[in-house]
Amino acid sequence: MSLKVLIDNCKKGNRQAQEQLYRQYSGILFGICLKYSRNKTEAEDNLHDSFMTIYEKIGQFKAQGSFEGWLKRITVNTVLQKYRKEEHLNIVSDNAEEVVEVDSEYSNIPLETLLQYIQELPNKYRLTFNLYVLDGYSHKEISSLLGTSTGTSKSNLARARVILKERIETEIAKAIIGILIIG
Repeated sequence: MSLKVLIDNCKKGNRQAQEQLYRQYSGILFGICLKYSRNKTEAEDNLHDSFMTIYEKIGQFKAQGSFEGWLKRITVNTVLQKYRKEEHLNIVSDNAEEVVEVDSEYSNIPLETLLQYIQELPNKYRLTFNLYVLDGYSHKEISSLLGTSTGTSKSNLARARVILKERIETEIAKAIIGILIIG
């Protein structure tokens, strides 16, 4: 079935087409949900909510641009809307902090470990970090998506980087101590 036919059938509420759409795109969209969620269970809930929104709004897709891009945008917006409703994005300060770069010596950290560290960040920092670093949004776009100021977006990004750097350094120090004790 072609993508156009699949979309048209989904617009008509065809359950088989919706199931095929889910099978075809759930992996990609789950990756996005996992990136913005605290854990796998929350990501699964966010994926479910995203597909419910996709099925509800598929009639609004006008085939002007990438369908996959539209699905990704719906997914990100669904997850962010959930966090806005839960008020996890309350901000303490709008002061932008100095940008902290993670040293290149940390580049050998496994991706799975780094993603775990990112997932453990507080919501406001995790969402800002993912939107800016992983998805390439500007601070202006992030502030609009999260309902904050651009200064807050910059501050949250800087704080996320500090937390990640401290976490990485702590884990490296533990590994070194372990080597010294065992060796």
